[in-house]
Amino acid sequence: MGIEFAKGHGTQNDFVVLADAEGKLELTDDRVRALCDRNRGLGADGVLRVVRSEHVADAPEGTKAEWFMDYRNADGSIAEMCGNGVRVFANYLVQAKLAEAGSFLVGTRAGDKPVVVHEDGSVTVDMGPARIVGESTATVSGRAFHGIAVDVGNPHLVCVTDVEIADLDLTVPPGHDPVMFPHGVNVEFISQLSESELRMRVHERGVGETRSCGTGTVAAVAAVLHRSGRAGGELLVNIPGGQVRVSIGEETSTLTGPAVLVAEGTLSDSWWLGG
Repeated sequence: MGIEFAKGHGTQNDFVVLADAEGKLELTDDRVRALCDRNRGLGADGVLRVVRSEHVADAPEGTKAEWFMDYRNADGSIAEMCGNGVRVFANYLVQAKLAEAGSFLVGTRAGDKPVVVHEDGSVTVDMGPARIVGESTATVSGRAFHGIAVDVGNPHLVCVTDVEIADLDLTVPPGHDPVMFPHGVNVEFISQLSESELRMRVHERGVGETRSCGTGTVAAVAAVLHRSGRAGGELLVNIPGGQVRVSIGEETSTLTGPAVLVAEGTLSDSWWLGG
């Protein structure tokens, strides 16, 4: 009968959404890579599997969310959290009539995330605390950039720089300290436009440079506020795929931005079995 899918993006960070309520799909690394390949598959930065939390073996203990976002990077690796993906996931639940617009929980490997699906299609996500965990460096084309390490449920290194970030070569992963980041790291390069607005490029572990990274925008704002000695605040973040609003508070952080569902369809059985 084929495998149902949807395609969506959050500020042009794009995803294949697979409906698998009972967790029966065999979502191998090879299949994820094939789905995300822009020549032999649908093309995406990652895959969002829509599954009931009770069918996810590694769901965090005590999760209360009915629906779990089983997120895979384009290379097939499992990731803890994706800020753009969770917005697309939440909007999909509403459009598929699996949840009602407004407030509800989405389960992730970084814990349950409260979301609000607004009438205009934008989604606000409670991202949890953004914790400053140290300092390190990233290297691009042999040049070192000082960075602030931030934990947003997944690891980030935020490098604020006066270098024109548009000129950086992010076609290869920036170098990083493997001792501090044994499982890899998402690296953000930031130009501060004003006290209330940033510009960002990001290289995501397991994916490459993407048009946007939701957790990366939260990490970026947390790092910039930390550098300026501010405990919290709200900033606009401009990424190649658009603009989001991030608010950092004492206990948690929120991310608000668009979530667009582009298409839906069915993967052929022959393609799936060949993946």
